Amino acid sequence: MDSAASTFDLVVIGGGPGGYGAALYATSAGLSVAVVEKGEIGGTCLNRGCIPAKAYLETAAVQRHVAHAGEFGIESSAPVVNFAVSQARKQKIVDGIVKSLGNFMKSKKITILHGTGSLGPNRTVTVALNDGGTTTVTGSHVLLAAGSVPRTIPGFDVGGPIMTSDEVLMLSEVPKRMVVIGGGAIGCEFASTFADLGAQVTILEGLPKILPGLDADVANIVVRSFKKKNIDIRTGVQVTGHTPNGFGGTRVHFGEGESLDVDAVVVSVGRRPYADLLGLEGTGVTVTDRGFVEVDEYCRTGEPGVYAIGDLIATPQLAHVGYAEAILVTKHLLGEHPVPVNYDRVPWAIYCHPEVAWAGPGEEAAKAAGHDVVVAKHQFRANSRAQILGELDGLVKVIAKKNPDGTAGQILGVHMVGPWVTEQLSGGYLAVNWEATAAEVAEFIQPHPSLTELFGETVLSLTGRSLNA
Repeated sequence: MDSAASTFDLVVIGGGPGGYGAALYATSAGLSVAVVEKGEIGGTCLNRGCIPAKAYLETAAVQRHVAHAGEFGIESSAPVVNFAVSQARKQKIVDGIVKSLGNFMKSKKITILHGTGSLGPNRTVTVALNDGGTTTVTGSHVLLAAGSVPRTIPGFDVGGPIMTSDEVLMLSEVPKRMVVIGGGAIGCEFASTFADLGAQVTILEGLPKILPGLDADVANIVVRSFKKKNIDIRTGVQVTGHTPNGFGGTRVHFGEGESLDVDAVVVSVGRRPYADLLGLEGTGVTVTDRGFVEVDEYCRTGEPGVYAIGDLIATPQLAHVGYAEAILVTKHLLGEHPVPVNYDRVPWAIYCHPEVAWAGPGEEAAKAAGHDVVVAKHQFRANSRAQILGELDGLVKVIAKKNPDGTAGQILGVHMVGPWVTEQLSGGYLAVNWEATAAEVAEFIQPHPSLTELFGETVLSLTGRSLNA
C-alpha cells in the first residue's frame, strides 16, 4: 500500500455497528475511510449477537404459533423442533447480511483491512493482517470501535456444556435441561427462547430480581409470563461452581448446597469492553480499571483526533447507541457542533416473550430523581388487536411530571411489555425526547384496531378523560 493510499480522513478500528456505521455515515459526508476488522464485518451484533439471537427468537415464536394453531381453527399435529434446520436458517440470514454489508461498503469506496489494528502516536494504525504481514495506515482522525466480549465467571471455563452467548448461538440441537447464569436482558432472551423450544430452563440470578433496573410493573409481568413457560427463576443466589458428569452435562452448584444436573450452562453475566489489542502505547488514550476507554461527551479520547464509541466506552451497550455515537463523532470531526447523545433517554428493547421496550425513567427512578409524577397504565388484555393475536400478557405504562394543579404534564418515561412492543416504542420515544406533554400527545390519532392504540389510550387517560378506562 503506497503512502497516498494509506492516508485517510478517518481510520476505524472495529467493523461492528459503531464502526461500520461511522464508516458509512462519514463516506456519505465525502470523507475517505478505512475500516480495520479482525473478524467478520458486522462485529458481535451481526455475527454473534443481535441478529442470530433474534433469529432464534423467531424460531421460538413459530413454535408457539404452531403449538397454539388449534385455537385458531387450524388443525396440525404436534410440532417437532428440528433445530439443525433452524441453525442453518439463522446462519444463512447472518451470512447474507454480512456479504451484503461488505459489498455495500466496498461500493462506497470504503477500504476494508482484514486484520488486527493497534493505535500508535500521530494517529498511526498498524494492522497485523489475517493473511500474514503488516501494513500501516494513518488517519486525520481515528475511531476506536473494538466492541466487547462476554464476561465469564471463575470456575466456568468455556467448553463442553459451558457456553457464553457466543457458543450458544452455534448449537445444533435444543438441550433438554439448561441453566442460564444471569437474569439480565441477554439471559432472559435465551431463557425465553429455549423454554419455548422445549428445554427445561432455570435462571440463576445473584440479585433479588431478574431484569434489575426495569420498572417493577414491567418486570413483574415478565416474571409471571416466564413462570407460565415453566422457567424456574432463582434469585438472590450465588453460583459456586460445577462438576462435569462425564456424559456431556454437568452439575451446577449454587446457594446453600443446592445443585442442578443440566445439559447446558449459559453464562450470561454481561460483556466487557475489548481494548486488549488496541496498543495505545505513546498515545493519550486512557483505559479505566474496568477496561473502558475514557471519553468526553463528544466521544473524544485524550489523544487529539482520536475518538472511541460503542461497547468500548461506558455508555449503554446497544447497537443503536453505537450508531448514534458514530453519527455524533462524524459531525464533530466535521466541525458541525452536534448535540451529545442523551443516554438517559435512549430506546431500550428486550426481545424475550413477552417483549419489553422503554425510553426514559420508570416510576421508581423518576421519583428517585426528585420528580412528583402522575402515572397511567393499561393492560394489553383490554386491547382488541392483542385479543385477536391471543397475546394478552402485558401493559403500557406512562410516567409524567405532575403539574402544580395536579394534572399530568411532560412525559418522562414510556415503558411497555407485551406483543411486539419493540416495534411500538417509537411514539413513546419521540414523546420523551421531544419533552411533549400528555395533553399534546393525546391529540394524535392511533389506528384501530392496533396494538399502538394502547399507548394512545394510556396517554389520553392522563388528561383526566378516556375511552376505555
